[in-house]
Amino acid sequence: MADRGWFEKSGGEDGLILAAHGAWDVGNVGDLDAGLRRLAIPASGRVSISLEQLERLDTAGAWIIYRTVRDWSASGIAVDVNGASEVQQALLDTVAKADKDWEPDHGDGTGFLQMVAQVGQSTEEIARESVALLGFFGQIVTTLAGLAVRPWRIRLIPLVYHMEQVGLNALPIVGLISFLIGVVMAFQGASQLVRFGAEVFVVNLVAVSILRELGILLTAIVVAGRSGSAFTAQIGSMKVNEEVDAMKTVGLDPMEVLVVPRILALVLTLPLLAFFADVMGLLGGGLMSWVVLGISPGAFIERLNDSVGMWSFWVGIIKAPVFGFLIGMVGCYEGLQVVGSAESVGRRTTRSVVEAIFLVIVVDAAFSIFFQFIGI
Repeated sequence: MADRGWFEKSGGEDGLILAAHGAWDVGNVGDLDAGLRRLAIPASGRVSISLEQLERLDTAGAWIIYRTVRDWSASGIAVDVNGASEVQQALLDTVAKADKDWEPDHGDGTGFLQMVAQVGQSTEEIARESVALLGFFGQIVTTLAGLAVRPWRIRLIPLVYHMEQVGLNALPIVGLISFLIGVVMAFQGASQLVRFGAEVFVVNLVAVSILRELGILLTAIVVAGRSGSAFTAQIGSMKVNEEVDAMKTVGLDPMEVLVVPRILALVLTLPLLAFFADVMGLLGGGLMSWVVLGISPGAFIERLNDSVGMWSFWVGIIKAPVFGFLIGMVGCYEGLQVVGSAESVGRRTTRSVVEAIFLVIVVDAAFSIFFQFIGI
């Protein structure tokens, strides 16, 4: 009989008595549940559940007992459980503690609701990141103002070192990309303009696009991927190794030691890289114009002088320091946000590159609108 579970109902002076017998386990809970639900208990009655004759009880049986007591009590019936052993009572208490209201996790939904939730979370994260980045910009400006008053605090050796790393060492890749872009622009422009007998305007196309936009934009993107990510990885590794905390402990300001030299290096070298990119882009465009259209280098230079004013050159150079500042600021900021592990370094490095390129393109669009508005 120990493999079967049942209960006996009897009436007493104090109300109804239910005596549990046999095994109240997962194999019998279906029948036991159905039997308990069929019981007719008068409202405001009294029920006593006795477990003295119970031979076996598991979690499923304890849940049936607890749920019955809970439901009857909610109906106004006075219910008490007696005769439980220490083990049985502990099991009943555990089941009672686990009875919590379930709240649906809307984040695990699918379809439209999940998309809306992700958009909201991304928007909130972008807003929070923007506010934090704006605060970091304020710290940089404050530190630069302090260094302007006390210029002897500027660390020249780190500044020159970073200028070499982000400027001199970047010349090959920047020059190669700009040269190839000039070649592509000239070839594609020639293939279209030759249909209208206007192939000489290839010089205008290459010069304006390289000097005003592509030269500085491609340079900034290359520097963001090359140097901005390096800034984040370097400072992030120092954060993981607690070197930044040690620096603060000995009285050194991380903004002066780590951030300012890197940002100044980019601000000073990016105009030079932009100039080099312009030269290489025009060289590539001139070479392709000579090969495809037969425009000699002398004719190319003459047409260049006649069609392109100095402002086309200065527009790109003016953008360079701003782009350098943005790339350096984002790279250093993301590096200082690294916490805990090498995984955080990789994640922040990726974010650094994406955010820097995004800001560069947005600011470049703002510059283009502004220069067009003032007629340059």
